[in-house]
Amino acid sequence: MTTATATAHANIALVKYWGKRDAERMLPATSSLSLTLDAFHTTTTVDLTDGADVDVALDGEALTGAALTKVQRFVDLVRGRDDVDPDVARRGARISSANTVPTGAGLASSASGFAALAGATAAAYGLDLTPRDLSRLARRGSGSASRSVFGDFVVWHAGDLEDPERGDLTSFAEPVPAAAGLDVAMAVVVLDAGPKSIGSREAMARTVATSPYFPAWVQHTEVDVREAEAAIAAGDLERLGDLAEASAMRMHATMLAARPAVRYLAPASLEVLDAVLGLRAAGTGAWATMDAGPNVKVLCAREDLDAVARVLADSGRRRVIPARPGPGLAVTR
Repeated sequence: MTTATATAHANIALVKYWGKRDAERMLPATSSLSLTLDAFHTTTTVDLTDGADVDVALDGEALTGAALTKVQRFVDLVRGRDDVDPDVARRGARISSANTVPTGAGLASSASGFAALAGATAAAYGLDLTPRDLSRLARRGSGSASRSVFGDFVVWHAGDLEDPERGDLTSFAEPVPAAAGLDVAMAVVVLDAGPKSIGSREAMARTVATSPYFPAWVQHTEVDVREAEAAIAAGDLERLGDLAEASAMRMHATMLAARPAVRYLAPASLEVLDAVLGLRAAGTGAWATMDAGPNVKVLCAREDLDAVARVLADSGRRRVIPARPGPGLAVTR
């Protein structure tokens, strides 16, 4: 029996990914830029079996329904490749995954989950892929998973916008070199760890199809990615934080303009956003970002993390998880 285990960490987009131009190949409408975090990870083991079935357990519970089908299709994508030995490709898989990220809560569980699945499945079926090709493979499970193949700051390129085949080859993630003095952290404010009211894929499709703000979102996001790369290279945390906060607010404004509106912002989210403004007014560099969910992540300097987390916790009223830059995908056989 061939076995492989992989661990991948969640990433939080600073310049957001929201919207696809090709749902089948999981090609994004824009590029994006993220920070991989040490606090959240997924570990996945893939054991090849003598049968053809693919069985999956997440945190000890068997996956069923659409969630199982999604993983089975991903495994079929791997074993259907020309570079997989035909005898090995006929074998099924028993997959076991353990997740420290609340699933479906807007805390990037799909990013770490499919990055770990890509690494373990590729290794179990005998593939020897470059990090770039692993990123492209992970993207087919979840777009943001392409970024979790790498640690620290990561850019995911939208790729060729005209030719879908070229787009598939050129849409991948890679590390963003940072200035030596740029030492960042993130305080993750968990307001609701339960599943989202509307899944990201459905929300993205609705936004792309109905929001009049979406074309402007695409135009500004590509510019923001280039500016964020420049800020990271220059070690300019304030500029990076400003870009991250603006990107998040634009994304949520674009969603709110959809029909019907996609609303993840909650009253508790607005309280945290106000607390971040208060931190800045008091002289502490802190910038908020939000994904598809009510939870708020706050970028700051590493030296300010404890103070920022203490303010955001509000005397224990809120759960705050401190996080620092995390590593890329690790695979063992």
